[in-house]
Amino acid sequence: MALCALRLSTPSVLRASLAWQRPVPRLRAAMSTANRSVGGVEAAQVSLVFVTVPTKEVAHRIAHNLVESKLAACVNIIPGLESVYVWQGKVATDAELLLKIKTRRALVAQLAAAVKELHPYDECEVTAVDVTGGSDSYLDWVRDSTKAS
Repeated sequence: MALCALRLSTPSVLRASLAWQRPVPRLRAAMSTANRSVGGVEAAQVSLVFVTVPTKEVAHRIAHNLVESKLAACVNIIPGLESVYVWQGKVATDAELLLKIKTRRALVAQLAAAVKELHPYDECEVTAVDVTGGSDSYLDWVRDSTKAS
């Protein structure tokens, strides 16, 4: 797949996502400590990786492989995406699922290589963003549940 735009088929999911971008005032203070030390480790050492897949079977195969190999602590399988993208010079639209993968930043390259091996697309989406804050105990759990780089 080439460049791709995602459209969520469930508006409430999009609203929930956008609500997070506009935190309520009492959360602003907690979030202002972005990139702070969490358990002695920078929060940004955790990344979220996004991968689109064509079927539930592919989603489960990739998710189980990543978690079993400790490249990911958790993989959320989110159905109901509609992707609009350009492929081989033409605009295409496909129903897909989204994998939201929690991992260590240092494992992103290994994780991307594993996804590419398991994925049926010629060019699959593997994009990562650093986590800049969150629950101390959850971020510790992500680090503890993945292999050391």
